[in-house]
Amino acid sequence: MSDRGKNQITFIKPRDEVEVHLPDGRVLQGKRNTPVGDFLKALPEWDNPLIVGAIVNHELRELTYPITIESKVTPLTMTSADGARIYRRSLTFLLEAAFEEIFPDAVLTVDHSVTSGGYYCQVGGRDPLTEGELERLESRMRELVEQDLPFERLTVPLKEAIQYFESKGHQDKVSLLRYRHRDTLVLYQLGSHRDYHHGYMVPSTGYLRWFGLRAMDEGFILQYPRRHAPKELLPLPDFSILLKTFKQYGAWLANLGIDSVGALNDAISTNRIREIILVSEALHEQKIAEIAREIVRRADQSRIILIAGPSSSGKTTFAKRLSVQLLAYGLSPFALEMDNYFVDREFTPRDENGDYDFEALEALDIRRLEHDLTRLIQGEEVQLPRFDFREGKSFPGEVVRLEKDQLVILEGIHGLNPRLLPNLPTERTFRIYVSCLTQLNLDRHNRISTTDTRLLRRIVRDARERGYSAQETIGRWESVRRGEKNYIFPYQENADEIFNSALVYELSALKPLAEPLLRQVPYGTPEYIEAKRLLAFIEWFLPLNMDLIPDNSILREFVGGSILREFKIWRKPV
Repeated sequence: MSDRGKNQITFIKPRDEVEVHLPDGRVLQGKRNTPVGDFLKALPEWDNPLIVGAIVNHELRELTYPITIESKVTPLTMTSADGARIYRRSLTFLLEAAFEEIFPDAVLTVDHSVTSGGYYCQVGGRDPLTEGELERLESRMRELVEQDLPFERLTVPLKEAIQYFESKGHQDKVSLLRYRHRDTLVLYQLGSHRDYHHGYMVPSTGYLRWFGLRAMDEGFILQYPRRHAPKELLPLPDFSILLKTFKQYGAWLANLGIDSVGALNDAISTNRIREIILVSEALHEQKIAEIAREIVRRADQSRIILIAGPSSSGKTTFAKRLSVQLLAYGLSPFALEMDNYFVDREFTPRDENGDYDFEALEALDIRRLEHDLTRLIQGEEVQLPRFDFREGKSFPGEVVRLEKDQLVILEGIHGLNPRLLPNLPTERTFRIYVSCLTQLNLDRHNRISTTDTRLLRRIVRDARERGYSAQETIGRWESVRRGEKNYIFPYQENADEIFNSALVYELSALKPLAEPLLRQVPYGTPEYIEAKRLLAFIEWFLPLNMDLIPDNSILREFVGGSILREFKIWRKPV
């Protein structure tokens, strides 16, 4: 008897129905070619929180994606990273359409995000919007939401897309698309408004129920919900220092003539990139020198320099370059390592999952830290602790005494938290926030996330220094981000100075190093979807010759070859 006879395998016609298998074991059945969103609308929790996308057989899909075969489907709500991106991207497109309808001769630019949930937007070609005009714009957006109009997805020849954007005067989009390697482009359409967006959208305007417009400075904020509260808009905090930093960086980009990725690609293809690199690095050095001058001015009173910022911001290189500038002024800073002030492992707090929470403030012996700092700046001899990470215990470390007027540099995630040194007067400290505050965008409507830039930096550094795969780094990133949101971002505005470590050319430099690492992430893993998204993102950039990067650049901390790697300030033994 043949094997076919034993297994009773025969040819059949496809059934009219297909099954959708959910992660919790539930199974939905429906007609073949039904959009995945129609399946998911059958779930009682469809709107709580709102489902905006899906993972179908290990691939990220829009809710309009048709189910043609039996599939494993994971719903994506606004509480997930990909779901939040889909919602915010769609909301930006809604804003574009309403803005173009009401202000056809003005230019809308979506600049950067704000921590409470929102994008800072600017208006060009006319005066800033009045309160009445802003209310009219928001009202029109809400009318479009009530009408529940579809976002039509169109795949058009690339030449046709370029001609369309040329006719609209969108030169930034035209410049970007000239370097696209594919022959087609996906456009979305709402009414007469068309645009491309780097990623997927919700099916229609009716999904976009949670948003607001608020005047800010000379622009306005497009508010959206944060992931932990998907149906709420959080109050807008004061972010005047951050806004000033973003505007300064925008002015730098204007001086360089690089206002979008298309312009950056033009500079690379015409061999003007060396000038861009040199000026970008000079602007960094100029800002570090300005911060050093301010520290020197306040040195009699502010003896402790606190440096904080999120992961992969370049804090280590910044601290060393700042030390070099201070040495040039005749000041010899003493670097105190906050990691040596961890409490013994048995006293380390745990998170909601029962795991050690090393990023919590309570993981540090802040009482001893404050005590040691107070004695150091008083000129007393102090025996510092030394934390053994393998044993999870603190041991006696070196004995030190500061020289007269010597400064202390303390780098760590809690540097701006007032609870770190609760009894030390704030005027005794100088607080610096370091972050990669990218403002260079793909174009005026497709912004580049600062988080994406930092993640690419970390993927490259982790592979080179720690032997981690891109999959491992991506897998840890959500936990890293959670710590930043809890312990760093709420205290940004406590800074005396902000250093923007972004470099206009860096994604072109990171591309050739990050691409092969991202391509190694295995298909079918949770990290594969993120790796695929990042690959599609860096595809927009022309690669850059690594040899052009100066050896003291912030970027060298991640790509390797930093002259500052072994830099240490010599001091006399006690």
